[in-house]
Amino acid sequence: MATDSLIIGSRGSPLALTQARLIKQALIDRNGLAGDEVVIETINTSGDRIQNRALREVGGKALFTKEIESALLEKRIDLAVHSLKDVETVMPEELMLAATPEREDPRDALISADGMAIAELPPGAVFGTSSLRRQSQILAYRPDMVVRLLRGNVGTRIEKVRSGEFQATALALAGLNRLGRAGDATAVIDPEILLPAVGQGILGLQIRRADDRVAALLAPLNHAESFAAATAERAMLHALEGDCYTPVGGYATIAGGRLTLRGRLLSADGRTVFNVRREGPVADAEAMGRDAGAQLRREAGDRFFETQKAG
Repeated sequence: MATDSLIIGSRGSPLALTQARLIKQALIDRNGLAGDEVVIETINTSGDRIQNRALREVGGKALFTKEIESALLEKRIDLAVHSLKDVETVMPEELMLAATPEREDPRDALISADGMAIAELPPGAVFGTSSLRRQSQILAYRPDMVVRLLRGNVGTRIEKVRSGEFQATALALAGLNRLGRAGDATAVIDPEILLPAVGQGILGLQIRRADDRVAALLAPLNHAESFAAATAERAMLHALEGDCYTPVGGYATIAGGRLTLRGRLLSADGRTVFNVRREGPVADAEAMGRDAGAQLRREAGDRFFETQKAG
């Protein structure tokens, strides 16, 4: 192993390791590195260890990133590869999001036991998810369905549907594509029904802010439009001051140099829904996101957020 190897930190799930390997190969290909100059180190996160409780009950999505960020801060790794939707909008000051490769398909995919679409599932069908965003939007569309906690890796969740324990679930299509399991999807869910999570389908490459060497190696991997979309979506979420008790969807698209951002804020039961839309130059991505988040926050009001957190 080269003495100046670049060490990538990753969760140990099959999907996380697949994503880390994609970045490793991209670093090798785009920078002319030797195979032994890029190493993947698996880091066991709290989010992976705790499987029997909803994330919002034990610390939120940061449970998937905090140990990896600690390894970066302690210089045990040089680069963290995250699913960007798991990364808090506020990170330690010493760290930064250095690059985002081109976004995979951000939509959610339906997995149903009998190959039924969401509209075809019978009343009382049990939908499994740990995501408040998915729960609230599914209940907004199908209030006659029952939502129950379902956690685990991609394979585990698919098998629990196939076994009949749940009638359906939804998974990020990006993850299925990267794992070569897109064929397991019953259908792709229209974003009008299920707006994606902020950053869904995007890999976030996080480094120490002062690490110019790694920043230079990552520069060829960055996809400017995906970075702009991530910037808009994350700025919206940050302005909204959303947390793990707040179901939020956000999706930015770019065409002809213009960015369109859609945002959605819901109550956990799906009965209350606020929507926002912004369109403007890509250069204004962050400002549009901030403005969209502020509007959602204003329309919902403080009482809405207090009620959601209370349960």
